[in-house]
Formats: sequence, C-alpha cells, structure tokens
Amino acid sequence: MQAEQQYIDLYKQCREMICRHSSEVMNSVRDAAFERFASTGFPSRKVERYKYTDVAKLFEPNYGLNLNRLEIPVNPYDAFRCDVPNLSTSLYFVVNDKPLLTSTTGKEKSVLPKAKLPEGVIIGNISSDGGEAAKGFYNQLAGKDDDAVTALNTMLAQDGLFVYVPKNVVLDRAIQIINILRSDVDLMVNRRVLIILEEGAEAKFLFCDHAADDRHFLATQVIECFAGNNAKLDLYCLEETHNKNIRVSNVYIQQQANSRVKHNVITLHNGLTRNKLDLDLVGEGAECSCCGCVIADKKQHVDNNTLITHHAPHCTSHELYKYVLDEEATGAFAGRVLVKPGAQKTTSQMTNQNLCATKDARMYTQPMLEIYADDVKCAHGSTVGQLNDAAMFYMQQRGIPKNEARLLLQNAFINEVIDHMELEPLRDRLHYLVEKRFRGELNKCEGCKLCK
Repeated sequence: MQAEQQYIDLYKQCREMICRHSSEVMNSVRDAAFERFASTGFPSRKVERYKYTDVAKLFEPNYGLNLNRLEIPVNPYDAFRCDVPNLSTSLYFVVNDKPLLTSTTGKEKSVLPKAKLPEGVIIGNISSDGGEAAKGFYNQLAGKDDDAVTALNTMLAQDGLFVYVPKNVVLDRAIQIINILRSDVDLMVNRRVLIILEEGAEAKFLFCDHAADDRHFLATQVIECFAGNNAKLDLYCLEETHNKNIRVSNVYIQQQANSRVKHNVITLHNGLTRNKLDLDLVGEGAECSCCGCVIADKKQHVDNNTLITHHAPHCTSHELYKYVLDEEATGAFAGRVLVKPGAQKTTSQMTNQNLCATKDARMYTQPMLEIYADDVKCAHGSTVGQLNDAAMFYMQQRGIPKNEARLLLQNAFINEVIDHMELEPLRDRLHYLVEKRFRGELNKCEGCKLCK
C-alpha cells in the first residue's frame, strides 16, 4: 500500500479543501470513491487488465497538486502555437484540470471568446454549468467500475468539462478541446469530462493533449459519454506531449438503440501512456468503430486496453489498432469483446497489427472474444512483425535511400487508421504530422513560447 497511502493520507487531510473548491454534484460521490480506493489500492500486474503496466509504480513519486485552485498565469494561445492545426472548430481550453474561461498572464486577465452554439447546447464547467443534467449522469458509468485510477480521479477531481447536446441538435462544427499541462514544478492533474448526447443529437470532439513546460506531469483522465437513441458521436483523442509525461486515461461510453460512435486515439509523442476504453452497447442496432494509432521510440510505453460489451441484439463493433515501435519502445494491446446472452445477430471484428522496427522494441498483444450467444459473427486477429526486407531491397534498388524507404513503409502501415477519420482537414494534417514524427521532428512543438 506504499503508493496509495500518500493519496489516502492526502484525502483525509485535505477533504474539506477539495470539497470547498468543487460542487455538490462532484462532492456527492467523492467519499464513496475514496472508500473504494482505500479498500482496493492500485492493481498489481497480476490483475488481467493491468498486466502490461505497473500502475502503482507510476503513482509512487510525490507530485504536487493544485487543490487550492490557485490561478496559473497562462495565455493558452501561446501554448497552442504548435503542429496541431486550428481547424474550423469551436475551440476550448483546459489548463491542467480546469476548463478555462479567462486567460491570465501575470496581473492581466481577459475573457476568452466563446463559440456560437445552437440553442440549448451547453459547453462549460461541471461545477457551474452542469446542474441537474450533470447530477443525473456524473459518475454513473465510472462509478460502476472497480478501477482504482477512476476512483482516485473521482475523489480528487474538483472540476471538469461538461457538454450537453439536446434532442435532435446537430453540431456542424467539431468541438476542439486543447488540454494544456502547465506548471513550474512537477504536477499531478485529474481531468474529468462528461458528454451527454440526447436522442438524435450529433457532435464531433477532438481532444488534443500538450505539455507546455519541461516538467514531470502525471495526468489522470476520466471521460464519460452517453449517446442516446439515434445519436452520433465522434471522439478523437490526440496526444502530443513529451517523454516526462505520464497519462492514464479511462473512457466510458454507453450507447442506446441505433446510435453511432467512433472513437479514435492517436499517440504521436509521449512518455508513458495507458488508455482504457469501456464501451457498452445497451440498445438494439447500436454501432461503434474504435481505432488506435501509436508511434513510439526511445523508452516510451503505450498500453491500450479495451472492453466492448454487447448487451443487445443486432449491434456491430469494429476495432483496429496499429503500433509502430522503434528503438526500445514498448507497446501493449489487450482487447476483449463480450457478447452477453440474448445479444443475437452481433457482428464484431477486432484487429491489432504491429510493426517492431528494431530488435529491442517489444509488443504484447492479447485479443479476446467471450461469447454467450449462438447467432453471431465475431472474429479477431493480431500480428507482430518487422519491416519487409524484400520491399526495402526493392525500393533501394530504385534509388530510394534506406532511411526514406523505411519511412515510406512505416507511413503506409499506419495510414489505414488515420483514413478512418471523417474530419478531412484533420485526416490530412495527421498524415503530415505522422510523417514528421517518423522523421523525429515532433520532440518539441514548433513555436511554443512556454516550452523553452
């Protein structure tokens, strides 16, 4: 209990401060999350879903936390001068774990411009803008999970991003959320996101993670998404931080009848990343497509763990995760599709393909099917390989330098995932960013004023 004891002691000592700077909707579930965390502690690698990442070790260092909600001087537009494009989106900023409505640079403060949204749409803070809508949904999915990181996030998170899209409202522009890590000391942040799409609503979200300072960061993140009947949700998550950043993200999605969900997670640059996706298809005819793209080198580590549960008949799920690992990087993918009794006519396909560019790179893959219905079409598969020597030789014979041939093969391998994205400007830009990543040009965001 060494790693978790500091957080148990912290909560007991600072509970009043944590609650004072939060809201009733978040405080109402805080103590139950603490009891769950204190009783279970961090999972060991003997726990099936955590066998590839030593979570307890990640939380052992004594990181600082901004529990007193001190203002952190930052102009988000300075941190956002980087390779991720400013698409034609409604743009919002989250600095550490706080959705930003104003910008502070020293003694100056200015109100950030608000996007024009259709009537009834809410994008704001869980604490101040959530109201009864957030109260009925907050922690409803995450609270059913015994995950220790989710419990830790729930007991420490003090605010979060709240998105509500009413019935039959379609957001024409994607919502882009820029997560900026900013601190003068090593810092732990606990982000929370709640997205509610009512019946027939449609929205696209792009979350971009950046680190604006050369510090050690530990970020936990819990995203809860509710897609109503016939709703359509696209959720893209792009990480481009640095090798001192640890990111542990847990995403929970619930789909009602005939809803459509696309979830894409792209890791371009990181230190250590652990992504968990729990997706429940509870309504008949629901469909989901989950894709992942990982590029890692040096000693970076990326672990994606998914669980898609088919509760209702006539549902469809599709998974495609691809890794390119160079130098001494480590990757892991564990995907499980669970088909419950009665979920007849289920269609599911899970694919994990991996490329180890060096002999020192390591990939662990574990696709799984667990089926309790007898009228289904389910398949899964995984591959781990190296660059094709014959293809390399063929290109070199035709005058292409070895390094360039290597880059072309890696690009061709990873592009299948990017091509699944519906946002064409983002798709085109990601092709460009992936090529720059393979060339080693994304170690630091170009033009960033806050990261000298």
